[in-house]
Amino acid sequence: MEEEEEGLNGGAQAQLQGKVLFLTICAAGIGGTFQYGYNISIINAPTTYIQTFINETWLQRTGASLESGVILLVWSFIVSVYSLGGLTGALIAGPMAIKLGRKTSLLLNNVFVIIAAVLSGFSRMAKSFEMIMLGRFFIGINAGVSMNIQPMYLGESAPKKVRGAVTLTSASFTALGLVLGQVVGLRELLGGEESWPLLLASNVVPGLIQLITLPWLPESPRYLLIDRGDKESCIRALQKLRGNGELSSELEEMLAEQAAIKGQRAKSPWELFQNPAVRWQLISIIVLSSAMQLCGNDSMYFYASYVFQEAGIPYDTIQYVIIGTGCCELITAVTCNAIIEHAGRRLLILGGYSLMAVWAIIFMVALSQQSQISWMPYLSMACIFAYILSFGIGPAGVTGVLPTEIFDQMSRPAAYMICGSLIWSNLFTVGMAFPFIVEGLAHFCYLPFFTVCVCTALYVGFFLPETKGKTLLEISNEFNKRNFKAQTCERFWKGPEEIKSTML
Repeated sequence: MEEEEEGLNGGAQAQLQGKVLFLTICAAGIGGTFQYGYNISIINAPTTYIQTFINETWLQRTGASLESGVILLVWSFIVSVYSLGGLTGALIAGPMAIKLGRKTSLLLNNVFVIIAAVLSGFSRMAKSFEMIMLGRFFIGINAGVSMNIQPMYLGESAPKKVRGAVTLTSASFTALGLVLGQVVGLRELLGGEESWPLLLASNVVPGLIQLITLPWLPESPRYLLIDRGDKESCIRALQKLRGNGELSSELEEMLAEQAAIKGQRAKSPWELFQNPAVRWQLISIIVLSSAMQLCGNDSMYFYASYVFQEAGIPYDTIQYVIIGTGCCELITAVTCNAIIEHAGRRLLILGGYSLMAVWAIIFMVALSQQSQISWMPYLSMACIFAYILSFGIGPAGVTGVLPTEIFDQMSRPAAYMICGSLIWSNLFTVGMAFPFIVEGLAHFCYLPFFTVCVCTALYVGFFLPETKGKTLLEISNEFNKRNFKAQTCERFWKGPEEIKSTML
């Protein structure tokens, strides 16, 4: 009877553990990386209306209309200033995570959302397109902070056996935001001429949901123990996340990490560049973070409307078909969540970039033959979906998992600052350069992206170790074989005299 009661109690604890962890994932995600995907997609629907608003506003102010080139330039800045805001957010995310903690940083990050929503929502009433620019900058800051801190928070809160899957939910929420932004931006909902200010201000809703839910959930146990030295709060956070079961092994692992970095303070990005002990970890995140944007996945959305139109899909229907591209990324992100702990990180990234290289070649061939062969537009359309699916199955999510797994507590915020800065600066670079790449290379515009995919796949295949199911100390030992290769060779090298003395 007692054994049955213990079994029931254990089952109830496991259920409670799963529920708290699930709520933590949802509360962090809905106001975190969800905002990144959502705010990328909602700006596309009202493009024409905002450009008209820019011209009408200028006409009322000066009595003269703007030239079409100037309107396009202002509109391009409204779109691209989001990346500059994201870069700013990535740079302040590290200090915020260290000084305020992971959870508090996510909560305070919603201040930027509220400011952005107010500016964008009242821009037409105030007859100021500059307010839209400022709003996009502030929502970019929010996205930059959340993309760095959310995976850090979830990775530090999750048990080792599901750490990858839990951290990877950041990519699932990005894809979910992308799809919902496309849906809400439909003309029948908030994408119409009269409702576009509400569409731009609708990002305040996820922020408010996070402000209501996240305060009830625990802070990162690792942050509490290793950064703040608060063992009691750490145990309470673990009990909330894991139930009252056996916590000793996980606590011992954290205490071992605390002992290994005792007396150290949080590192700056520059200190990581100077530290030979993390040389290959740093090279790995630089390569993978840069490839995230330089692989051309976001540029596929640029071609989507053109390719779908060439395939004979009616113009009014294209907006619904484009939602399918976002759904592809969401489906693969969820699938990746399900298989990451079985397939491992390395295989998913390697497979993703290898497949993307194949689809890039086929896509360029299809584009070059689109006017000659009647069925080529359908092959181009298939390549768009295949490219997005291949990106979503590995690179989109796993890249954000790695800094949590390969850097210790003192280096992790700086590592995420470097990752975020590269992602946002490369997003801005690709956004500005892609129209010129298309103009210069025409149908072969994906040649640079093909090169990036091939080089990244080769790097992962030869240099990136598997991190699945390993502790930080085990992963560090893997990298140290490369970081201290010269010293290792010297340590095991014996000259003739040493060999002779050993034999005697």
